Amino acid sequence: MRFARANKSGLLNQFQHYLEHARHELMHAAGIDPIVVRVELDYKFPLRSRDKFVVRIAVQREGRLRFVFYQDVFRQPDGQLILNGKVTAVCLQNGRPVVPDKVAGVLEKYNIE
Repeated sequence: MRFARANKSGLLNQFQHYLEHARHELMHAAGIDPIVVRVELDYKFPLRSRDKFVVRIAVQREGRLRFVFYQDVFRQPDGQLILNGKVTAVCLQNGRPVVPDKVAGVLEKYNIE
């Protein structure tokens, strides 16, 4: 983790950056560029500046146009849950919400249902 993302106590305080990076990597690989419309973060346990961690992602459709990324951060190597995140997104085409065909493939591969 980058030291600049930690506070003076050495605790990580900007998880949203890491969640965004993980989502971007997943969606970029699929050729999709979603727009985030809501973010919910539940902090469970502190993470220190030299701790290693992993972000896990599952995707689920919510309604007709929205899809939700469920993102959890786990400390490595002990697997301690650090954070639960729920990020709601939509895709736009000509300024209007749409569900591109590509999203169906991502939803199928990473769906939690």
